[in-house]
Amino acid sequence: MIITGKQIIGSDYASNESRTFKAVNPETGEQMEPRFYEGGSRDVDLAAELAERDFDAYRSISDDERAGFLETVADEIMNLGDTLINRAMKETGLPQARLEGERGRTVGQLKMLAALIKNGAWNEPGIDKPMPERKPIPKPDLRLIQIPIGPVGIFGASNFPLAFSVAGGDTASALAAGCTVVVKGHPAHPGTSELTGQAVQSAIKKSGMPEGAFSLIQGTSNDVGAAIAKHHLIKAVAFTGSFQGGKALFDIAASRKEPIPVFAEMGSSNPVFILPGALESNTQGLGEAFFGSLMLGVGQFCTNPGLVIGVKSEGLSSFIETVKKLISGSKSGTMLHMGIKSAYDKKIAQLKSTSSVNLAAQGTYSSDGACQGVASLLTTDCKTFLEYAELEDEVFGPAAIVVECDDNDEMSAIARKLDGQLTATLHGREGEFAAYSDLVTVLERKVGRIVFNGFPTGVDVCPSMNHGGVFPATTNSGSTSVGTGAIKRFLRPVCYQNAPQDILPVSLKNENSANILRLIDGAMTRDSV
Repeated sequence: MIITGKQIIGSDYASNESRTFKAVNPETGEQMEPRFYEGGSRDVDLAAELAERDFDAYRSISDDERAGFLETVADEIMNLGDTLINRAMKETGLPQARLEGERGRTVGQLKMLAALIKNGAWNEPGIDKPMPERKPIPKPDLRLIQIPIGPVGIFGASNFPLAFSVAGGDTASALAAGCTVVVKGHPAHPGTSELTGQAVQSAIKKSGMPEGAFSLIQGTSNDVGAAIAKHHLIKAVAFTGSFQGGKALFDIAASRKEPIPVFAEMGSSNPVFILPGALESNTQGLGEAFFGSLMLGVGQFCTNPGLVIGVKSEGLSSFIETVKKLISGSKSGTMLHMGIKSAYDKKIAQLKSTSSVNLAAQGTYSSDGACQGVASLLTTDCKTFLEYAELEDEVFGPAAIVVECDDNDEMSAIARKLDGQLTATLHGREGEFAAYSDLVTVLERKVGRIVFNGFPTGVDVCPSMNHGGVFPATTNSGSTSVGTGAIKRFLRPVCYQNAPQDILPVSLKNENSANILRLIDGAMTRDSV
């Protein structure tokens, strides 16, 4: 496939603006061909109108056909072969193995959601049979189902150019739900985005889907993103990125005449609590494992462990020394783009200048490249951490702060003070966690996932995964952007009262022709009514 630099509006390519931009190779700083046209309000109008025009047609397609479409998208992405991987490597600086793994995750997400909707019960059908003789008021026939919410605006993430971008988890779950989508590609990898968009476009044609099911708009300006969020035909927004970006979209959507939900995942410091028992055994192994998680992807993961909290002891000192040595001997890595690199360096400088925050170790630059990020380890005490709220902020890159507490009460005070997070981790030895059940209780109200004796990087894509959390980690604590539960963001309930059989959706008819599980009079069953 050839990268055109144009917007993908349904089955067409458009260039309604004269302004252009180019992708930049973060390793070399060189601009890459071709030029990409900036998206504008005209492009958003065309894409949103097309998504609305074809929404009812797309949502009415059978589960099996829609599942087949998702599987075809997965196949078309694989058919791009090395062309996709090579372009992504040049635009992101990420290594081949990482991108091939991410492509596998992207394809896996599409196929997982295809399998979910093939099952037939994804829309949670429920039936309460009528009770005409009930006194004093007869009970009507009530049937409940989840239906797609409408056209959805999707924002691609910079740190996952495949798995959280054009055909990533947000797009896959919206399409699986029966929603049409308008995707805003991330400007750091526009060529990767267009190639993936062409794969989706090809799958639409091969599967006979309505063209308005998917459009892709590119651009560097925040204006095009704002135009998507405020467009009256867009009924929900999904976003992965910075707090500033996600909160801005949330505020725009909330200020509309018709406010709409924004499912924004905005990052996290992902605190790691090391209990005393864990520090009495293999502190070196624990330090090495922590270092590996911290450095993964040059620290550019939303689940990067940026805080470590423990009680002062020889064990904690040994842990810190292990991590210091590893970081001091580490080499810099290429960050995704200069915007991330600049923000990272600025944040490290701010932390270093904060009273009673000490730079314990820092890596060295292995390249003269402008987009290199070097690892940093900082230390402080509980009093300082509680005094300076900014110490809790996410540092998007390979940096962590170790907070040394005087006792368990200080460790608990930090847990209570924390804002919402995506994850929290506890390290302890067998039998120790029960003594810290109060800490777990606090963290349950703060985070979306609690990790025991592990590290939060490496989010597994499966039905039981929750990748979400409490504000400011996300704008909706009841949702996940990973796993089969991600589809629920783009559904809403509709109840049919005393509806005739020929009007009802297939999964709500008396005859359970698909043999799916349904909630009938409060009991899960495959029976017909």
